[in-house]
Amino acid sequence: MSRVEAAARALVGVRFRLHGRDAVHGLDCVGLVALATGREAPTGYGWRSGDEGRVAALLDRVFERGGEVPGAVLLMQAGPAQLHLAIRVSDGIVHADAGLRRVAWRPGVPPWPVLGYWKGEG
Repeated sequence: MSRVEAAARALVGVRFRLHGRDAVHGLDCVGLVALATGREAPTGYGWRSGDEGRVAALLDRVFERGGEVPGAVLLMQAGPAQLHLAIRVSDGIVHADAGLRRVAWRPGVPPWPVLGYWKGEG
């Protein structure tokens, strides 16, 4: 199991909090990816703007492009003008689920269109 996959799995159950950046107070999808990968959470992004190009360019500055492997960072289109991040794990994804109000593991393929993959390791 990759370091990023193990870190993401360890965060399952943490409370969801919009703009959350630590496991004590809660996490959103950006905070989850930052903690799982050991990277600093970006600021000044527009996830709800639906600007895929802007968000992908931001991710390109932090991560290398990669494939669908455990530990990868996924950018997904969760709804109209709503982007979402997750960590690919060997049997699904780990993501900050606003509906469940916690970080959750979801088995199988992501339920939303994947717009790109970035290497969570390295």
